[in-house]
Amino acid sequence: MRSLLATLAICLLAASASAKGPFGTIKVGGWSGGAYTDNNTGTFSHCAVAGKYRSGIAVIVFLNNQRDWRIGFVSGDFNFSTGSVFPIDVTFDGQDQIHLNGEAVDSHGVAAALSKIAILEFRKAHLMGVEMKGGTYRFDLTMTDKMAATLENCVTTTQALGIGKVGNFSLPVSNPPNTASASDPTKQTQNAKTIVQNGTGFVVSASGHVITNHHVIAGCVGDVHGNLTAESPSTLRVVSTDETNDLALLQADKTFNDAATIRAGPIHPGDTIIAIGFPYHGLFTSDFTVSSGIISSLSGLLNDTRYLQISAGVQTGNSGGPLLDTSGNVVGVVAAKLNAIKFAKVTGDLPQNINFAVKTGAVRDFLDNSAVSYRTAESTTELKTADIASKARAYTMLISCTAKEKD
Repeated sequence: MRSLLATLAICLLAASASAKGPFGTIKVGGWSGGAYTDNNTGTFSHCAVAGKYRSGIAVIVFLNNQRDWRIGFVSGDFNFSTGSVFPIDVTFDGQDQIHLNGEAVDSHGVAAALSKIAILEFRKAHLMGVEMKGGTYRFDLTMTDKMAATLENCVTTTQALGIGKVGNFSLPVSNPPNTASASDPTKQTQNAKTIVQNGTGFVVSASGHVITNHHVIAGCVGDVHGNLTAESPSTLRVVSTDETNDLALLQADKTFNDAATIRAGPIHPGDTIIAIGFPYHGLFTSDFTVSSGIISSLSGLLNDTRYLQISAGVQTGNSGGPLLDTSGNVVGVVAAKLNAIKFAKVTGDLPQNINFAVKTGAVRDFLDNSAVSYRTAESTTELKTADIASKARAYTMLISCTAKEKD
């Protein structure tokens, strides 16, 4: 296989067939590289680094003299048609997919431009999922912000001093990096950091039982907390979990005056639904958000009958929230962006406004098996969306905990 750095140079240069370098040195954890010149003109063209994973894939990041970012993937196992263009779908820490346009620079390498939003997400991410040409890949990301800052320093310094005077661009770092693949536990960071993990839940009994998604509390260390709007937080005890159906039952250390009511009758395709939750809590608003849509299908991915497909817009943080009908009764538990990469692998793309919710059949079975009493009602009276949201405020919770930071 052609050397990583030679392929790296070709990935970035649109008008030149090759590049010369590296000049100077970049060493930030497992990332290494330097500055490069256009081999035809001898002028500075870009700074770049590569990090190789145990899977045999190298991730390459570029910043050119016009401050444009690109990312590349190189592997001897790839077999691309040189010059072919194809989509690359990237997710950072399980957030919304970002669609990139990849171009194969040879049979083993592909590169794509990164938008401002994409590079911002990349710099703070700890896990990157990549879907391209029918393959799904996962990469642990560490020290990406320091690495990106070093690339910026490399470009600035080289432009100011000239290629002949560059030296060590690397910034001092305090923690050792980890560029191992997600399937390589021997390379994981030993001193795990913690983050605040948020989701949504809703009260289902006067005794303080709360339903949410299993993945909302997965990885929590210490107490799980639930906050009703304008009330002090309650400590929530994990009663039981159902990872298969992505459900968790919690119980507060107090009772509540209001609880959600589960719809007794069936839901139908085309029925209007309302999703309540706390997406990106504190970033846009500290209050819950309301979004509406319809039931698009009575099955989820690959005809999975445990789920509803919905058109209501939901984001990270909506997970575990109530999906309500026009009478304000619960018809599902929102599971935001469920299996996005798997969906993209099946269809080749991830269309807009396709999200999923766990059906109430699974929820009721889960509550029955946990011996929890809950209310059901027929949906006969149609309410305004504002009235439904007002009613939901009394039982919809922000769920939060301290969780291990993803490597």
